Parts: sequence; C-alpha cells; structure tokens
Amino acid sequence: MPGMPVTIGCSLMLSPGMAGAPDMGIIIAVTQVTATAGGMPLAVQGSACQFINSVTGVPYVLPLGAPLVPGIKIDNLAVIRMGDFCPTGPGIAQVLGPPAAPYVNDMSG
Repeated sequence: MPGMPVTIGCSLMLSPGMAGAPDMGIIIAVTQVTATAGGMPLAVQGSACQFINSVTGVPYVLPLGAPLVPGIKIDNLAVIRMGDFCPTGPGIAQVLGPPAAPYVNDMSG
C-alpha cells in the first residue's frame, strides 16, 4: 500500500529499463509548487526523473506516469508516494523513497 509523498531526490527503479534490465533513477524536477512538505515541493505525475541505463551507463530523463493506485491530487495531478507503481516510458517505475517529510502521510488507496 502506498505511503508518504516524495520529492526531488527520491529513488526509483524502472523495470524493465531501456535495455531490458531494471534501471535506477531519481526525481530531478517537480512540476508543481502548490504543495510542499518541509519546504520541498511534493512530486506529482509528470515530474522529471533521471534514470541510468544499467547496461550502458547512459543517463536519460523520463516524465513520471500517474500511479496505478491514485490517491490525492494537487492541481489535478496525482501525488507520487513511496511504494507507488507508475507506468513510465518502457516499463513501470517503483517509488522507493525517502519520503519528502515523515509527518505527511496519504493513506488513501
């Protein structure tokens, strides 16, 4: 079950990655500034993620898709939480963490 919202610097795993093997990445930019936790904007669908191809080592950027289990929305965009699975590029991105702030918890979904 998805948990706390995340922000810039959150780790992700994309499976399958661009070359088939899972790729690791992080959120590098958030597309909204309406809601924050601890001064950091909460990640929403469309946030930019930089992944590293696990076969070649080449970095690439993809927008994060909407979570499979939607929770709250900000500016009509689904908030990304730890544990979410989001269709992104060639596969599904799993949100690993850490959370934006330990005192914000969206228990919907």
